[in-house]
Amino acid sequence: MKATKLVVGLMSGTSLDGIDAALVEISGAGSETNVEVKHFISNPFPSEVRDVLLGVASGQLVSAGIISQLSVLLGRLYSQAVFQVCQEVRLPVHQLDLIGCHGQTIFHQPDPNPLCGHQITSTLQIGEAAVLAEETGVTTIADFRPSDMAVGGNGAPLIPFVDFVLFRDARLGRVLLNLGGIANITLMPPSCHITEVQAFDSGPGNIVTDALIRHFSQGNQQFDAEGHLARSGRTLSTVLDSLLSDPYFHRHPPKSAGREQFGDAFVKKLLTLAASATIEDLVCTATELTARTVAAAVLQSANSCIQLDQLVVSGGGVHNKHLMQRLKKLLPHVALVPINELGVHSDAKEALGFAILANETFELGTGNLPSVTGARHPVILGKVSYGKNYGKLRRRFQGRESRT
Repeated sequence: MKATKLVVGLMSGTSLDGIDAALVEISGAGSETNVEVKHFISNPFPSEVRDVLLGVASGQLVSAGIISQLSVLLGRLYSQAVFQVCQEVRLPVHQLDLIGCHGQTIFHQPDPNPLCGHQITSTLQIGEAAVLAEETGVTTIADFRPSDMAVGGNGAPLIPFVDFVLFRDARLGRVLLNLGGIANITLMPPSCHITEVQAFDSGPGNIVTDALIRHFSQGNQQFDAEGHLARSGRTLSTVLDSLLSDPYFHRHPPKSAGREQFGDAFVKKLLTLAASATIEDLVCTATELTARTVAAAVLQSANSCIQLDQLVVSGGGVHNKHLMQRLKKLLPHVALVPINELGVHSDAKEALGFAILANETFELGTGNLPSVTGARHPVILGKVSYGKNYGKLRRRFQGRESRT
């Protein structure tokens, strides 16, 4: 039997809400992984840090020095989150075995772009893992996407491996929907084999509505709490039709999205199309865009490949009551199940996911799914920064064979 590990998973996503930290007890690996979430916290970013991150992630021109400094600063903020999640359950940090940190995505380009006569795909997550490893003393695995992209994958989504490990079912066909800044879905038929998993980003989750709220509140508010504004507005049908014509929605998977597709330029298009509209109507229309594109992706995929019994929903969008009502209306024959009912906190899922992916790397197991990302073959994900506990980890590695 494999030893139980204590792992902290860290996630800061496209919405730039802050840092999620999940303290997880893990045993086994691969399809035999067992987990128990011991504690979860979410720390909002300091407003000045969030503003800088938002500018960089939105493509503002900044110096390489700013990005370098920001990466170190994030490493320190991630470290603080690790100490806090452990402190709240009175666990000494030195008892941790691993930290898994996604980092903060500031650029993601899975489609080839020309550079110096070469076609290049690239991704950039910041949040210096060496800082985490030094400040906590715990070996840290981070920067998971580049390994998949190096073998021709999109580098995203990566959480479908976690969906398979935790939520496959012998009898039920499930779609896992995560409503973060970007909405992504994972499809698994009953008795799903890992090669049968399908997943992709359907389009915007909260990213467009959040941008509208920030724009009209001059940064004083960050999101549409419980969907109140959307509920009080009306959908602008002509505007919605124009937004739905975006080529991304008509591409076939594998595909992934981010601010490059649905950031400032997309929001500017919406504001231009509806220059005289109220904030309520704009937010309602943006929320309907999310609901329609999610529902279309679910129905198209389910009709073509799987028996669909449950739509399991997680992420910040779960708290938007108007969005949940619209999804129920658009998918009347599907049981909508909040992920909390399956034993996982809706806001903790992705932090939990990177704890599991870190464990998989530690066990020398592959963490990407080529059926999802389009990679040529499975690979071990992440980059390892050894902490002061490296001796204990080295002893655990002795005699271990790769499971790839």
